[in-house]
Amino acid sequence: MKNILTYALVASGLLFATNTQAQSKGLSKLKSILSSTTNQNKTTADSVKVSTNNIDPVVTNISKKEATLGIKEALSKGLTNSVNILSVKDGFLGDAAVKILMPSEAQKVEKALRAVGMGSLCDQFISSMNRAAETAVSEAGTVFVNSLSKMTITDAYNILLSGNQNAATTFFKTNTSKELTSKFSPVIDKAMGENNVSGYWNQLTTAYNNLPFSNKVETNLTNYVTQKAIDGLFVKVADQELQIRENIGGSRNTDLLSKVFGWADTQK
Repeated sequence: MKNILTYALVASGLLFATNTQAQSKGLSKLKSILSSTTNQNKTTADSVKVSTNNIDPVVTNISKKEATLGIKEALSKGLTNSVNILSVKDGFLGDAAVKILMPSEAQKVEKALRAVGMGSLCDQFISSMNRAAETAVSEAGTVFVNSLSKMTITDAYNILLSGNQNAATTFFKTNTSKELTSKFSPVIDKAMGENNVSGYWNQLTTAYNNLPFSNKVETNLTNYVTQKAIDGLFVKVADQELQIRENIGGSRNTDLLSKVFGWADTQK
């Protein structure tokens, strides 16, 4: 059992040197697609005025076109920033809010290893899972673009005027989680397979499950890391949404964002 644990964690520690060049290309593609989508939207939709009373004259009127383009610009910005933040080295590992820890079923094993001086091996294994997530998250770009392209004017208004500070995040969770899982899983599985981490994990859990009186460990490591990567991505998307809604740090840094969200502020 001790040998299996040691081999598993040592193998995992060799995992995933970050492919900076590949991630850079993925992010460039995301920015290009998002920019193209925004430009296409600027040529569509009729300009129908939305009027309010007793508000700042600068934002008295906005059109449906402006409202839709404004919310899409905000979402594009937030999504791009989220991917940029998480896809670099330590994007997951260095952020306590999204860092992927041992599966709950394995935490007793981790505790025992740390107690006998094998904490560094546990850290290496945890690092390997986070590196996989950092590699996979760049795949989110095309999924988000597909969701943005399907967003209706009604969707945009519901997000813009919602009393919920995470309405956009909720929209994307509902519309992209299944596709994100499909995109992320093979990337993570490939990264783990390069050093046979999944194989060692299966040996570890099989040996552990054969011990008398042990609680069975059923964790599928690829599924676990995939879901944690998606969860972490949406944590960052929600952070970005809040910044734009509250104009934290001057996040409304274009005329369109300032106008549309300034108008939305008056509707609260």
